[in-house]
Order: sequence, then C-alpha cells, then structure tokens
Amino acid sequence: MSNIDWCVLIFTLLAVVVYGVFIGRGQKSNESYLKADSKMPWYIVLLGIMATQASAITFLSAPGQAYTDGMRFVQYYFGLPLAMIVICITFIPIFQRLNVYTAYEYLENRFDKKTRVLTSLLFLFSRGLSTGISIYAPSIILSSVLNWNIYLTNVLTGGILLIYTYVGGAKAIAHTQKLQFLIILGTMAFAGYLLVQNMPNGIGFSDALYLAGKSGKLNVITTEFDWKDKYNIWSGLIGGFFLALSYFGTDQSQVGRYITAKDNTNAKMGLLLNGLVKIPMQFAILLIGALLFAFFSLKPAPIYFNERSYQSLKQTQPEKAAVFEKEHRDLTEKFNRESKIILLQKENHSPELNESIAKFKATQKDVKDLHGKVEEAINQSNFNAEKTDTNYIFLYFVKNTLPVGMIGLLFAVIFLASWGSISAALNSLAACSLKDIHLIFSKKEMDDATELKYSRLHTLAWGIFSIAVAMFATQMGSLIEAVNVLGSLFYGPILGIFLVAFYFKKIDGLLVFIAAILSEITVIAVYEFDVVSFLWLNVIGAAAVIIFSTLGLLFYRPKMISNQ
Repeated sequence: MSNIDWCVLIFTLLAVVVYGVFIGRGQKSNESYLKADSKMPWYIVLLGIMATQASAITFLSAPGQAYTDGMRFVQYYFGLPLAMIVICITFIPIFQRLNVYTAYEYLENRFDKKTRVLTSLLFLFSRGLSTGISIYAPSIILSSVLNWNIYLTNVLTGGILLIYTYVGGAKAIAHTQKLQFLIILGTMAFAGYLLVQNMPNGIGFSDALYLAGKSGKLNVITTEFDWKDKYNIWSGLIGGFFLALSYFGTDQSQVGRYITAKDNTNAKMGLLLNGLVKIPMQFAILLIGALLFAFFSLKPAPIYFNERSYQSLKQTQPEKAAVFEKEHRDLTEKFNRESKIILLQKENHSPELNESIAKFKATQKDVKDLHGKVEEAINQSNFNAEKTDTNYIFLYFVKNTLPVGMIGLLFAVIFLASWGSISAALNSLAACSLKDIHLIFSKKEMDDATELKYSRLHTLAWGIFSIAVAMFATQMGSLIEAVNVLGSLFYGPILGIFLVAFYFKKIDGLLVFIAAILSEITVIAVYEFDVVSFLWLNVIGAAAVIIFSTLGLLFYRPKMISNQ
C-alpha cells in the first residue's frame, strides 16, 4: 500500500478506538457496562443488530462466495423477516418485562438453574469459536498486505478492539457500531461503483450483468428441493427461519443489542427494520462478487487469488507450477476473448450468439477445473495452507485495482466490520459467563464495583480465547460458510429450549435438560454423517428438543410446573 493508504487506514482505525474509549468512559456499574443503561433509541439498536451480524466475514468472504458459487447464498436470509416478527411478538416482551442481562436468565425462572447453565454453555462454546473466526477474517488482510505471519496479525487484530470494548462496554460498542456501519455502507457502495467503472472501455453495468448471468452467477432463486443442497429457497425459508429465530432470539450477542433499547417499541422497530433491509444489503454485497466474475472474464485473473499460497507451490514444485501457468495463460486469453465476442454478438443480435455462449461456458468449466487442480496441489504441498482462496478474491481486486486512498479505506472498512461484530460478541460472552456461570456458582456477594471489575476481566478472557481460536481458522475454507455451519450445530437445540419454555407449559426443567443434550448429540451425528445440508440442522435441533421432551412426558410426570 502507498503512504496515503496507510494514513487513511491508521487514522480511521485510531479515530474509532478513541471515539469508543471517549463515549464509553465513566462506567460505574454492570447496568451501564453490560446494558448501556437500557437507553438506546431504535436506530442505534438497528445499526447494532446489523453490525453484529455483518462482520468482516460478510464483506470479505461474501463477494468471493458469489464469485465461486453465484448469488444463491442470499436465499439463506429469506426466513429472516418472518423470524423478526415472531421474536417481536414472543421474545422481546418477556425479556423486557423481566429486565434480564442475558436471554438465559429467563430459563432459570421458567425451568431451573441447570437448564440455564446448559443453554448458556452451548452459547458460550459456539459464540466463542465463531468470534475466533471473525478475528481471523481481517487478520488475513494484515498478513497479505504486510507479508506478516498470520498468527501475529491475529493477535494485533483481536487485541486492538479490546481497548474500547474492555473500557466502554455496551455503550461504547453501540455508538462505535453506529459510526462503523455508516462508514462501511458508504465505502462498499463506492467500491461497487468503482468496480463497474474499471470494466474495459465500452463495457457497462448491463454488460457485466449479462456476463455474470450467462456464467450462472446470478442464480438468486433455486427452487429445486434437495436435502443436501446448502442454498435453495426451501432451506432458506425453513432452515433460515429457524436459524434466524435462534440467532436473533436466543443468541446473547444479538439479544444484548436490543435489550439495551429504551423500551419495547424501540427494540421491536430495530429488529423489524433489520428484517426489511438485511436481504437487499446482502444481495448488493453478493452482487459485487458476481460483477467481479464478469470483471475477471474480461481482464486476466490470477492463477490463484491467495498469492502467498501459490508462491509456496512455486517454490516447492516449480515444474508443476510452470505447467499450470502455461495452461492458465492460454485459458485466460481464450476466456477473455470469448467474453468480448459474446458482448459484441449480443449488441449486434448475431445468430451465432448461442453457439458462442456454449463455448464460453465450456471454457469457464476448464478454468474452474484448472483452479481446482492448482488448489489441490497447494493443499498437498502445504498442509497448513488455507483450503480455498475464496476469502482473497475481493481483497485481490481491492489491492490491484482501486485508486490510492480508497485501498486504505476499504481495508479499514473490513477491520471496522470485524470490530463491530467481535466487540458485541465479547460483551455478550462476558455477560453470559459472568451472570450465568460465575455468579451462579460464586458464594461471595459482590457490590457494583466488584461486578464491573469481573465483567471487564471476563471480557479480556474471552478476547484472549477468541484470538487463540483464530490461530486454527486457516483450515475452514469459506469463512462466511464456516461461521454459519458452526452456528447451525448449536442454534437448533438452544432455540428448541426456548420454544418449549414459551409454548409447552407442562414440560419442566429435567425433561428439557435431557432433551437438549439428546438433541445436541442428534445434530452432531446428522452433521457428521452428512445427511442434510447445514441449514436444516437448525430445524432438526429445535424439533428434536420438542420431540424428546414431549416423549419424556410418557415416562415422567412433573410434580410442579414453573411459571414464566
């Protein structure tokens, strides 16, 4: 990067850290540190919810996901608006009425302590791991730009955001998320504009869309039902509904955003608006990936977007790399030529257009097959190499195409997106481990100052844990997919526990506790044997808790049922 880019990057990041420390100063109690005194208006809640979900993984990995697999990933969000409605009707009124610090406090009131602790542990394990992945995503950037060791950049990335998260708590997080997300949206929109502007002369937005469509990258809706297909309208509507219901309704990283709202109305408005704007936003981000494919159909693409991994192959197997490079040059020239021919014939309404499209698709398949061979050779030659280069596609475009200053700002955006989700996650992890584990098993009474001290210590501990997890994230492939698979392994059983709590009044804590354990075992077994795609795990997990606990009534009749 140029000196100007470095200045833009450093200034933007420092400004956010200083702002976070300033806005979050003067914390005196856990009510302020963990819940921001429950004074946040709806627009802060909305931006906090979106910033927590839209991590650096969204902006770094989603364009690469669309580049490689098309835009069908957007179907993952189709169940989101329905889930927001259910949460506003059922979840929010209960959480607000009980004035909880964590979602799992309600479970002790409804069931018992062991159910509360079990559910919180499931959350802590899943969210702690996924936060580590979120730290790893931006550390790729530092590693790539500075040519530094990925393990060092993990420490730097996770460590810097701890400053304002540790000091300012929920209040600092809420206000920095507002600033971060506004910068992110503006910069990503400008990056999309520059992508179209950097197309070859005479190639406009409609031409790029046409190429992306003929390449199969605009496959937004997939209607064919297939249990093992990760992204179709059925898995999106049904599996996505259960995943969103669990994530926004029972995941403390999201619950912690809207329990900071000043009242029910502001919490509901934030959630409902999130349901309305999330799909268009995700569509736009994925569209950048589809347009990137059109861009590299017209201009030479690298043989492998993760340049460092490819260099290691060149050093260890130079002869094989030379063969790959010759084949890549020939295919790239052919592919670029055929792309321009298609656009010319389309404009001239040539009768040979369909034949040219068939050739274009055949060459596209050859390019994909060569990429697969290169990837396999890299993974065989270097066990520690990342499995794919999906997370580097957008990054490569930024580094090699965008103007001076914009590169530094785009890199800052990916950091800010990561910080928004990670800071909220660390705050929620600290709230749960303190309130649902530490204080339950502690025999000492604590005043406000002591609780605040321990809240900060828990925040620091989870920051260190997440950085440690990031050290192992190199083997997870597409990060946006990995983090959602990880969530799906745990969200279903957690959601099932809450659904039983809300709607099955005859079931007590013992039954739901056993059912949750059996459900988690079932989900892991289904995943290990690859029975269905990961989105369906959310449905299976939630349904299993309900079924197991209901069946338990045949053998065990509760003596006394808890009330809400």
